[in-house]
Amino acid sequence: MLVMLTEGQLFPPHAICQSCLLADQNGQPRWHQGSLCCGRLIPNLGEGEPAQFECKMGFRVASIE
Repeated sequence: MLVMLTEGQLFPPHAICQSCLLADQNGQPRWHQGSLCCGRLIPNLGEGEPAQFECKMGFRVASIE
């Protein structure tokens, strides 16, 4: 499940990405094979942490189980 991270809060991507020009036609982030196509990978934050990406709008995106 993809989540958007801000100041200690989690949001579903559709709540943020609906207004983004880089989102797909469903208002979701462009996620392909474990990578965010509309952002950049943030270097490892710590062992056991999920991979996090920073989207072009400045939000952090993570895939959590």
